[in-house]
Amino acid sequence: MQSASEQTAQPEHAYPDHWEADVVLRDGGTARIRPITVDDADRLVSFYEQVSDESKYYRFFAPYPRLSAKDVHRFTHHDFVDRVGLAATIGGEFIATVRYDRINAQGLPASAPADEAEVAFLVQDAHQGRGVASALLEHIAAVARERDIRRFAAEVLPANTKMIKVFTDAGYTQKRSFEDGSVRLHLDLEPTDRSLAVQRAREQRAEARSVQRLLAPRSVAVIGAGRTPGGVGRTVLRNLLDAGYTGRTYAVNRALAEGTASLDGVPAFRSVGAIGEPVDLAVVAVPAERVPEAVADCGEHGVRGLVVLSAGYAESGTEGRERQRELVRQARSYGMRIIGPNAFGIINTTSGVRLNASLAPQMPTAGRIGLFTQSGAIGIALLAGLHRRGAGLSSFISAGNRADVSGNDLLQHWYDDPETDVVLLYLESIGNPRKFTRLARRTAAVKPVVVVKGARHSGSAPPGHRVPVTRIPHATVSALLRQAGVIRVDTVTELVDAGLLLAGQPLPAGPRIAILGNSESLGLLTYDACLTEGLRPLRPLDLTTGASPADFRAALAAALVDDACDAVVVTAIPWVGENGAVESGDGEALAAFLREAVASTPPPAKPVVVVHVEMGGLAEALSAATSTRPAPAPPAPARPGLGAPGPTSGSAPASTPAEPSDQAGGPGGARGESELGRSEAAPGAGGGNIPAYPAAERAVRALAEAVRYGQWRRQAAEPGRVPEYDDIDEGGAADQIERSLGEDVDARGVTLGADAAGELLARYGITVLPTLPAPSPDSAVTAAARLGYPVALKTTAPHLRHRPDLGGVRLDLATEEQLRTAYAELTDTLGKPEELQPVVQAMVPRGVDTVVRSAIDPAVGAVLSFGLAGAASELLGDMSHRLVPATDRDAAELVRSIRTAPLLFGWRGSAPVDTPALEELLLRVSRLVDDHPEVVAITLEPVVVAPQGLSVLGATVRLAPPPPRTDLGPRRLPSY
Repeated sequence: MQSASEQTAQPEHAYPDHWEADVVLRDGGTARIRPITVDDADRLVSFYEQVSDESKYYRFFAPYPRLSAKDVHRFTHHDFVDRVGLAATIGGEFIATVRYDRINAQGLPASAPADEAEVAFLVQDAHQGRGVASALLEHIAAVARERDIRRFAAEVLPANTKMIKVFTDAGYTQKRSFEDGSVRLHLDLEPTDRSLAVQRAREQRAEARSVQRLLAPRSVAVIGAGRTPGGVGRTVLRNLLDAGYTGRTYAVNRALAEGTASLDGVPAFRSVGAIGEPVDLAVVAVPAERVPEAVADCGEHGVRGLVVLSAGYAESGTEGRERQRELVRQARSYGMRIIGPNAFGIINTTSGVRLNASLAPQMPTAGRIGLFTQSGAIGIALLAGLHRRGAGLSSFISAGNRADVSGNDLLQHWYDDPETDVVLLYLESIGNPRKFTRLARRTAAVKPVVVVKGARHSGSAPPGHRVPVTRIPHATVSALLRQAGVIRVDTVTELVDAGLLLAGQPLPAGPRIAILGNSESLGLLTYDACLTEGLRPLRPLDLTTGASPADFRAALAAALVDDACDAVVVTAIPWVGENGAVESGDGEALAAFLREAVASTPPPAKPVVVVHVEMGGLAEALSAATSTRPAPAPPAPARPGLGAPGPTSGSAPASTPAEPSDQAGGPGGARGESELGRSEAAPGAGGGNIPAYPAAERAVRALAEAVRYGQWRRQAAEPGRVPEYDDIDEGGAADQIERSLGEDVDARGVTLGADAAGELLARYGITVLPTLPAPSPDSAVTAAARLGYPVALKTTAPHLRHRPDLGGVRLDLATEEQLRTAYAELTDTLGKPEELQPVVQAMVPRGVDTVVRSAIDPAVGAVLSFGLAGAASELLGDMSHRLVPATDRDAAELVRSIRTAPLLFGWRGSAPVDTPALEELLLRVSRLVDDHPEVVAITLEPVVVAPQGLSVLGATVRLAPPPPRTDLGPRRLPSY
């Protein structure tokens, strides 16, 4: 062991502030992890005094009641290379520590190149079982790898089973032995598939739990509840009471008059500390300048989470942005998470909670949809729209400035939330696109995720939040989201349309659509809409305008059992009486007959949607259906102003009955709104709703999204594989890349020359057809003689490259005479040889010219792209995209998903090209980029795909130091 004098003699390194991180613990609380410094002596001593004698014995293998001055010095003085200590803190105080010391093969203190270190933990007893040690192990392992340490050694007493479990459950490759009465563990710190899976599973549980603590608190304090009715705080307090919140409610206002004991019938106090009871959630509705005082009051008295409604933060400018950063830092220092600031609030309709901690005046109907928005205004519109359409919510979060809790956290929660079947997200930015894509893919595998993204063209970011800048266009982002199974829509209306169908109907088994109704014209409009969306509609069945509700029932029942269709669209127009008057009353009968047809159909179920035109009676009847309504919840405590229960949507287990709505009109709506305006859905089989739409295009678009999502779900069960190729020289490629980058490489990177690019690609089985420079006619003839006739003569000047439309390419030159003539034509027409930079290349079999690209975007990572070469495809943006590493399924979809794909498969009698060879090329490029993140860009253009084989005629490769991978490090919350 080194002495204190030896330690101080060693060189010190700068404080590594990038090791600081906020983490979510197993129970949903947060802690801060940071390096231990010389200023932490008093904190360390205080921490150690609070550790039990048993834990001290497990740490030092002997009774060790207190730390000596020498111990304190040793544990607080580190060089941040060979000796590193990290602490987990809450409220600025230590709750756990971890330390490593680099050792040599004999177990003695050492420096690099020794690559092993001894590691030891100590966790305060009050915080054991919260996952603190597991989080510290992730972070200390990342630090060790950064300092070229590859293995950890740990000595643990056999009785210390908790610590042994921390090591064995981490997922690292390890060896275990029993020596001298203790367990000796050796961990290889190289991440494995299992260690990454363990880390992500822990992340999901912790972040889901942190959201659950916010959505299902046992007690709520409204800070800033005014002494008189009105104002934000008093409004939220009123909404909590009107919703029938099942927990304890408190009002907090520091300006309460002496002797005031209650507001609106709930206990009132001047501070959270004066409550004297545990408070799980605080809703903060005070001016921004008073929020720090409120946060400190909450943190010091054990509040678990905050909903900050207060404005005046990053949305208000530079000063507000700094105020927002400090708010997050302050809340996290106490282990609290924040929704907001500038939030609209949160809602949980579960019968055991009934939480409306928001500015929405009425509680939504209970249902199976989870809704997240970054905008309060959009949140209000969506709440009202879903209510009018008869859709209920499981939970709602409007996060405002999204300084802490984000859509990623809600995806973690909704992934395994039994109350939620469909996830709807309105996003104005994606703070961590890699993580969002990963979480969305996992969630979409079990329930639909529908996203509408605002600010698509302005590129705005959430105020005050650091968001990676993406260089790829919006269409590419959309394609990558669809690859992850996300249902990507363009408007909030489409968001509601899709959510309504997915929450109430089964997924279609395919694209075959039956159409039936009493209007031939409406049926044809629906037919055309299906073709536009890529569906396969059957010939519409016209029941004629004289069809009765019973005729609709019979036709729908027949379609539902017909193996030739996968979904049914019912179209309906009003009946016209003999005197020409419109008869809308039969709409109620039609709704009843449609429900009866669906309910009587044996499995498997098919989705049914209704298109109605000015048929008010039908819409009203669809909204008022009660035959499959869930059992009502126990009545909430009587509150002034509570109205009669309204209709519910969906079904719920008997143990958690769905909630009735509190008042007609829905969230944000007005009392007295007509039934026609409120809902357009009828319960269908199994308690689901038959969604109704006022236009065929809207119904078919929602149905098409369900078809595509159902297909993705079926494919996700077998996601494809990343193939292995025996001829890949990964090591040789790595050596070449290292040589090319050198030691003093420009951060912007280097573009390889043609020969070097060809050499690198060849190591991955990609052959680039050689080109020879032709600065003069004689050199062109010499080059052609080397390559063999026929040849092509091409210009490579930047303004002419890949532009055959400008006449810079001459093909099939079979003789010297033809070559010299072509050379003269090029130079006479386009410029001097030194300007054109002409080259000669051997001719290849004719085929379809395509382009393959890969680029690393700082926001989403490596993206593989494919399209046809030429100005037309580039102008129309006809490119397909997939994330790297691509699977064989991804490669096949890349080739087939561009609009010009028919040209590859024999369009208008042409010969189909060799698409298997093209797919293999895509997979080899993907492997190269995935294996070597220094390859930041590749362009292969043109790639001529012939009926047999393909030829890569041009290649550009760019190398640069790889951007940091934020998704592969230890768990951490976004930082400012």
